[in-house]
Amino acid sequence: MPTVVITDHPWPDVEIERGIIEAAGFKLIAGPIDTPSAAFVEAFVSEHDPVAIMTCWAQVSAAAISTPSDLKIVARLGVGLDNIAIPAVTARSAWVTNVPDYCVEEVSDHVIGMVLAFWRGIPALDREVKQGIWNPAGARLQRVADRTIGIIGYGRIGAATARKFAQGFGCRVLANSRSLVRSPGVGQNVQSGVIAADLPTIQAEADAIVLHAPLTPETHHMIDGGFLEKLARRPLLINVSRGGLVDNEALVRALDVGVLSGAGLDVIEGEPAPPAFVTGRPDVIATPHVGFTSSASLIEVRQRCAEDVVRVLRGEKPIYPCNASDLGK
Repeated sequence: MPTVVITDHPWPDVEIERGIIEAAGFKLIAGPIDTPSAAFVEAFVSEHDPVAIMTCWAQVSAAAISTPSDLKIVARLGVGLDNIAIPAVTARSAWVTNVPDYCVEEVSDHVIGMVLAFWRGIPALDREVKQGIWNPAGARLQRVADRTIGIIGYGRIGAATARKFAQGFGCRVLANSRSLVRSPGVGQNVQSGVIAADLPTIQAEADAIVLHAPLTPETHHMIDGGFLEKLARRPLLINVSRGGLVDNEALVRALDVGVLSGAGLDVIEGEPAPPAFVTGRPDVIATPHVGFTSSASLIEVRQRCAEDVVRVLRGEKPIYPCNASDLGK
């Protein structure tokens, strides 16, 4: 019986995946809950010789991809693909897939929550009240509708975040991505209340900057000292995409000198053990990479990923191909 492996699953069981995979006539073997090392994945794949690899956070290296005798697909239980050696999969004429739209509402909601937490002072005021301090006159809060939001990365989630700020709160929203800068062009409306902007405009005018960009060699540490020193309005920085977009040391320096007023981080370079010099600051709100999570979204990503695996193993094209052009399909 052909085998499908799951390298890691940060949820208690794999019964959803097992039900779909085994009902289609394939055997499922699951790795650990906690994210294993790349070396573990390489040995795990070599041992079980799968036709399909499903992975959440674990690194699926070129070495792991080289060992199966008849690999058909490497499927990401999520959106980002930076943990998969995509060229190695493509070189084997196998598919790479993801589930690009399962957590759009959750991640964009997480952004809203982080921004409101800062501008309405909720975490700091909560701590004061619990310490016996009742000082409403000391609150320094913001009217959200008066603020300008800069969004870097305007895919499904970025567009949802923009919509919620523009239409829900009445904010001015500046959106940046390579496609927006090319067409319709800087200064054009891309949805109600949202304007396409270049990075210098966001650096000059944003009161909060939200990162929704993928992690690639080009975007690694895109938020560095050079970027931060050009900020004009002491914005918040919100990162719900990938920790590697932000240089931790540059971030802390910007907070120290007041270039940034705060940072909301659901992802941090160094996770799952991010540096305390970032997470321990009172001007940083940190959550453990949970922006994508809800009871509904976890069921959805697990079902849809497994269904695409079965689709490919039956000889069909996946619904969510990520390397189709490179395969010539």
